[in-house]
Amino acid sequence: MSPQKSKNTLINWDLVTVNPSNKVWNWKDLFCFWGVNIQSVIGFSLITSLYVIYNLNTFVVLFGTLLGSLMVYIFSNLIGKPSQKFGLPFVVLLRSSLGIRGAQYFGFLRSLVGIFMFGIQTYFLSKAFGYLVRIIFFSLDNEFLNKEIFLIFFMGLNIIDWFSISFAMIIQIILFSVGMNFNRKLIKISAITVYIGMAIFFFTVLLSDVKLTTSAFFDTFNIQNFFNKDNFVPLLTVTGTIFAYFSIIILSFGDFSRYVKNENELKKGNLSLFLNLIIFSFFALFIVVGSDTFLNSNSNNLDKILTNPTDIIGKLDNLLITNLVLIFIIIASGSTNLIANFIPSQYSLINFAPSSLNFKSSSYIIAIVGFVIGIFWLTIFSQIGILSLIDTVAAFFGPLFGLMITDFYFIKKTNLINKDIYSLESNGEYYFSSGWHVKGVYSLFLGFIFSASTIWNLNLSYLQSYAWIIGGLVTSISYYLLARK
Repeated sequence: MSPQKSKNTLINWDLVTVNPSNKVWNWKDLFCFWGVNIQSVIGFSLITSLYVIYNLNTFVVLFGTLLGSLMVYIFSNLIGKPSQKFGLPFVVLLRSSLGIRGAQYFGFLRSLVGIFMFGIQTYFLSKAFGYLVRIIFFSLDNEFLNKEIFLIFFMGLNIIDWFSISFAMIIQIILFSVGMNFNRKLIKISAITVYIGMAIFFFTVLLSDVKLTTSAFFDTFNIQNFFNKDNFVPLLTVTGTIFAYFSIIILSFGDFSRYVKNENELKKGNLSLFLNLIIFSFFALFIVVGSDTFLNSNSNNLDKILTNPTDIIGKLDNLLITNLVLIFIIIASGSTNLIANFIPSQYSLINFAPSSLNFKSSSYIIAIVGFVIGIFWLTIFSQIGILSLIDTVAAFFGPLFGLMITDFYFIKKTNLINKDIYSLESNGEYYFSSGWHVKGVYSLFLGFIFSASTIWNLNLSYLQSYAWIIGGLVTSISYYLLARK
């Protein structure tokens, strides 16, 4: 292999610096980006469940949510700045901290988690498609679904389920593999559409009985014991929970910030996370409390409050609203899958084999593996506790963040040698020891031990919401002590 060919094996057009003319994202795009990240069934249930768990204590949940968002804002600015400055995705920047080989293999862990979660999310997305198909069939003929063909199951799925999961996977791959300019449009359309959908849902609940639903909602704003010291621990728990929810996005945020026009737009856009959470929390809490009060008149019985939007629409007995909400759930789930799982997995896969893969081919790999995971999720994967293994692999993400931030800001002083980040030559700045930065790898595993211990050690499980931060802090300190000159 010639030296020139060897040097080029790390170069890929999808990984090189973004052309300045393609840096078109502004704060409005990032507003939609953060909106999409919270606009999901999981996000809806998480926010509303927190209110239920803490007895509708607005102080604890609202302020805990805002504190968690503040942490996400700070960390996103830190990890987003180098990608915005140099126009590189996070796995390429990781080469400067772990070496070109280290970045390939540790970056590959991000794709493993992303593809697995993509498959699971696709399974749940297909359930919404399945509900729509069943509603259509039932509307046409209420006896049609009793036919024998719909009662035959293979691997836990019947013919409608198979159609739904296949359709969900195909439509995602067709849309997501077009390119980042198209993905930007998808994100904007999704965020705006889902907020419109939530507004429709909100007015449906409000107009069902204006006086009753508004009264129940305002009753949740109880400022008694506002500064009660007993609120401190719950406040920390909510803060950690919100941060943990967004943590999977933070590490790969550079995959999106590389397209932002300038640092000012980046910071303004990240501030919109607060606005998104306030808007979303308002809609979600009103819908849950208002619908429960109107339907059951038992808002004081917190154990029976429904926090899942699909459960709520099942109680409303309104076919039009049910169909609309299912469509909005599909849009929200698909766009969340795009941001949290698909795009980071694409970049990580391409970085693992830059001379062989591109946006299209990596998309097909994600589709095939994700499809298998989605098919076997119900019958196998959900039964064997595999999510604990996925959480363990994800325990590297906090340490990876700590390593990259410490290396970029404190060791390399925000400098980067662009030509060497694509070089396999032994004299390259980021070649280190055969492509591995030993000090970085050592610090990474040290942080991983602390982070993963909150998952596997029951005595430390109360710290699991902060596992990401703990691992990142340990790695950051260790690496700084080892790498400083």
